Amino acid sequence: MNSIKKVKLYITLSFIAFQASPISAQNVKTKDIPIEIEINTKITYQTIHNFGASDAWSTQFVGKYWPESSRKEIAKLLFSTGNKVDGSPEGIGLTAWRFNIGAGSADQGKESSINDVWRQSECFLNEDQTYNWNKQEGQQWFLKAAKEFGVKTFIGFVNSPPIYYTENQKAWSGNGTRSNLLKTNYKTYADFLSEVVKGIHEKTGIMLDYISPFNEPQWEWECCKQEGSPWANDEIFQVVKAINTSFEANHISSQIELTEAAKINYLYTISDKPHRGNQIDYFFNKASKGYVGDLKSVAKKVAGHSYFTTWDSNTLINTRKSLSDKLDQTGLEYWMTEYCILEDNSEIKGGGRDLGIDAALYVAKVIHSDLVFANASAWHWWLAISPYDYKDGLIYIDKNTYGGRFYESKMLWALGHYSRFIKPGMKRVASRRMDGVSQAETISEVLHSVYQSDDELVIVFVNQLHKDKTVKLSGLPKDYIISGVYLTNNEAHFNLKKMNTSRIIENIPLPKRSLVTCILKKNKS
Repeated sequence: MNSIKKVKLYITLSFIAFQASPISAQNVKTKDIPIEIEINTKITYQTIHNFGASDAWSTQFVGKYWPESSRKEIAKLLFSTGNKVDGSPEGIGLTAWRFNIGAGSADQGKESSINDVWRQSECFLNEDQTYNWNKQEGQQWFLKAAKEFGVKTFIGFVNSPPIYYTENQKAWSGNGTRSNLLKTNYKTYADFLSEVVKGIHEKTGIMLDYISPFNEPQWEWECCKQEGSPWANDEIFQVVKAINTSFEANHISSQIELTEAAKINYLYTISDKPHRGNQIDYFFNKASKGYVGDLKSVAKKVAGHSYFTTWDSNTLINTRKSLSDKLDQTGLEYWMTEYCILEDNSEIKGGGRDLGIDAALYVAKVIHSDLVFANASAWHWWLAISPYDYKDGLIYIDKNTYGGRFYESKMLWALGHYSRFIKPGMKRVASRRMDGVSQAETISEVLHSVYQSDDELVIVFVNQLHKDKTVKLSGLPKDYIISGVYLTNNEAHFNLKKMNTSRIIENIPLPKRSLVTCILKKNKS
C-alpha cells in the first residue's frame, strides 16, 4: 500500500475509533475511557413534529428586493434537504415556518414611532377595511419557497392586532397592563384572522396550520421597539372564544396556538404575573373559568419560549422538568416556539454576532434541554435572517434593503444537527450514560439524545469540552449499521460535514467543541 493510501485509510478509521498519533507513554496514560451510552428503544417519549424558524422581520426586504440568486441561496440554507457533492447537507431542512402577520406599523411609517423600519410590518388590512393580498410580498416569497422545498407545517403569528383595531391606533401598548385591542373589536380581530388564513391560501396555495394570536402576553410592549401587546388571561379567553366562533363560521381548519408564554415558567406558575401566568391551568383545567380545551379550534398543546430560563444549569434543567411534570397531568403537547440567545450570563452574552462554535454549542445545549427535559415536540428559532449585531440569527445579512452579503452562522448548523435528520413523526427514545455522572454535571460537557423511526436511529452528540471524547454505544437493536456521521466544529467548512466512516458501529469520536450526528439504519442486505 502506497503512502497516500495509508493516509486516507488512517483518516477514515480515525473517525471510528480514536488513535493516538504518535503513541507515547504520556498519550497512553492520559487516554480517555469511552463514555458508554446505553440505548433502550423499547422506552419512548414524545413524538417530534418539526423544527422551524420565523420570517420576522428581514424577509420583508430580502424576499421582495434582494437579487433572486441571493434569495434562493438563503432559502436553500434554511429549507433544503438536498446534499452537496460530498454528501454533506446543503441546508438544514427546516420542517416548519412561522409567518409574521403584521399589524400595519410599516403603513404608518414614522407615525408608527417604531424608528427601526426593519421592525415595522405591513398589514393585509387597509384603513377602509378592505384587504390587499399583495402586502407582505417579501414574506410571501419565503412562504412559497418553504413550501417548494417541502416544508409541511406553517404557523401564522401575531405580535399586535391591526393598528385600526387598537386602543391607541398604534402597534404597541400605551399602558402596558392590558390588551391594546379594544373590547369592541374582539370579533373584528377574530374575523381578520379568518380572512388572513383564506387570503394567504388563495394567494399562495398554503393553508396556515396554526394561528398564534398572542405573542408573549406577559410583557408590557410599550413604546416603541417593535409591534406587540400585553394580554391578561381573561382577555385571551374572550378573544379565543371569538376566534373559535369565527373559524367555525368560515370553515377555517387552522388551529389556535396557545399561549406563546414569554418564559416557560409562566406556563405552570403565577410567578410575577398574577393575571398572565399559570396559563396551563387557566386555559386547560376544566375547573377554570378560562377553560378553552373543549373548543374545536384550540390546538391540544401549549407553546412557550425558552428565554431567561437557560442559566444556570439547575435553572435550565429544573424549569423544564417542572413544565414536563405539569404537562403529564394534562395530556397536552409542548412546543418551544421561539428562542435566540437573549440573556447575558457568565457563559455567554446576547450582544454581538458570533458566527463561530461558542454560540452554536450554547444553542445546542438549550435545544437538547428542551427536547430531553421538557419533552418538547417542536423547536423553533426566532429570526431566521438577522441584520443585527446580536446572537439572534441563523443567517446574518448586511442591513441593506436592496441587497448585500449574507453569512452562515454555526448556530444555523447546530440547529441543523436536529432539524435535518430528526424527521416529523420520529420518537425520542430512552438512553443513559453508564458512568453514573449526574445530569447537572453532564449538561455542561457531553450531551446526547436519540430519536427513532421504524428503520432509523438518529443520535445527536454535543461535546462542549475543550478536549476530544469518545462514546461507546450499547443496547442497540441488532442489524443496525452506520449510514452517516456529520460533524460541525469551529473550522470554516465543517458545517454538517459528512465524514468517511465504516458501516460497523464501534467507538465514536467526538472532537472537542463540536456537534456530531450519527445516523443508524437497519441493514436490509
